[in-house]
Amino acid sequence: MNSRREFLKLAMAGSTAAVATHASASAQAKPKRWGMLVDLRKCIGCQACTVACTIENDVPAGQHRTAVPVYELNGPNGPSQAVLPRLCNHCDEPPCIPVCPVNATFKTDEGAVVVDAEQCVACGYCVQACPYEARFINHKTGVADKCTFCVHRTSVGLLPACVETCVGNARVFGDLNDPESEIRKLMAQHETKGLRPEFKTGPNVYYIGLDDRLASTVAVGGGARDLRQGLETPAHGEV
Repeated sequence: MNSRREFLKLAMAGSTAAVATHASASAQAKPKRWGMLVDLRKCIGCQACTVACTIENDVPAGQHRTAVPVYELNGPNGPSQAVLPRLCNHCDEPPCIPVCPVNATFKTDEGAVVVDAEQCVACGYCVQACPYEARFINHKTGVADKCTFCVHRTSVGLLPACVETCVGNARVFGDLNDPESEIRKLMAQHETKGLRPEFKTGPNVYYIGLDDRLASTVAVGGGARDLRQGLETPAHGEV
């Protein structure tokens, strides 16, 4: 087996493998395409998802693959607060991939964007290229790190740690290619938005109840102010 990349590919392939009784049925089956929906109406900002992800993925103290910062929004009736769960958006057109000089970042067959830690040289180009500030150089491993949609869990039929732990059921994970999946049904019933639409990356993390000021300014300031005041973004650096 050739390094961690082969392991990740095999793991993701295993999550979609099934015994087909008829060749025609197998040919017609669509491959899975993972996505996540976050219902901001249900998120209470408890950070259970942040803690679960940190423990599950052995993320160093002070760094996070996902977190829930609180933002202050200014409006005609005065300031208000909003929580916004943040993670890698596993884009259809991820800008982090073409900038990697050693092809350490790649997409799995099911759409998750992952990093081959053995191939990564920690140049940081992918960290700078991500418009969602969802990447960081891991203090412990010394290589690029990020949310992987918990491929080691989804490959065996489990949910990502953050989804399984969410006390308000605000996070929904599933197959975007399956019209009968819970995530697709919810997206059909509610208006959904993605972050940073101006970058046209095709994000596969969607939000219900997302304020436009957060959608367009989350990473660069402007309409929203991060109440952590000067601390770096949740996935990109220390919090």
